[in-house]
Amino acid sequence: MKDGKKKPVGRSAVIATIRIVVADDHPVVRLGVRNMLESQPGFEVVGEAEDGDTAITQTIELEPDILLLDLAMPRLPGLEALRAIMSKSPRVKIILLTSTISTQQVIEALQIGARGIVLKDAVTEDLTTSLRAVLSGDYWIGGAQVANLMSKLNELMQEASAVPGKKTYGLTPRELEVVTCIVEGCSNKDVAKQFTISEETVKRHLSNIFDKTGVSTRLELALFAIAHKLVTIDT
Repeated sequence: MKDGKKKPVGRSAVIATIRIVVADDHPVVRLGVRNMLESQPGFEVVGEAEDGDTAITQTIELEPDILLLDLAMPRLPGLEALRAIMSKSPRVKIILLTSTISTQQVIEALQIGARGIVLKDAVTEDLTTSLRAVLSGDYWIGGAQVANLMSKLNELMQEASAVPGKKTYGLTPRELEVVTCIVEGCSNKDVAKQFTISEETVKRHLSNIFDKTGVSTRLELALFAIAHKLVTIDT
């Protein structure tokens, strides 16, 4: 006669391991995040990346559940890497790690496809909570779980429009830095060296800048930047 009792389901069969790639140019940060996550059940760091290009490659090859992506990455900045990954591997959930971020950058990141933003000085308190929020289908913005993205985006846009400041024509902080370099007469090679990025990335920045400002040459860009006070000229 067969035993009618069901076999107990093991804990490992119930809890699926969350596979994570950590992308940050500082080895100490990567090690700290890895140790923090792997000290808790259910998290596994399957890959690490020290720059934006490697973050893209690792994410596409390893197909993690979560990518923790530093906003300020060499070779390819975080937002550009985010854009590239979303076009090639849209199912991965990306949380940006950053020391500082503007409201406009938060809006841009969410519009591209980021699921959360965690400040580095709050990693200890927020990281695992943000991971669980994102894995549940919500977002993590401003240190809190957000279910209604459109409502939060509207709130952020109102906040951004209420902050007085010079008109930037939609240029990101990095693009404004590139504009400053162009006004100073830097070549693409000079810009690439200054920001530790590839010349191809510099060209991509310039293409975006030309589109946003409506100019078509470096000289026109320099004149536009000076006329519209996008840069500060030392006298």
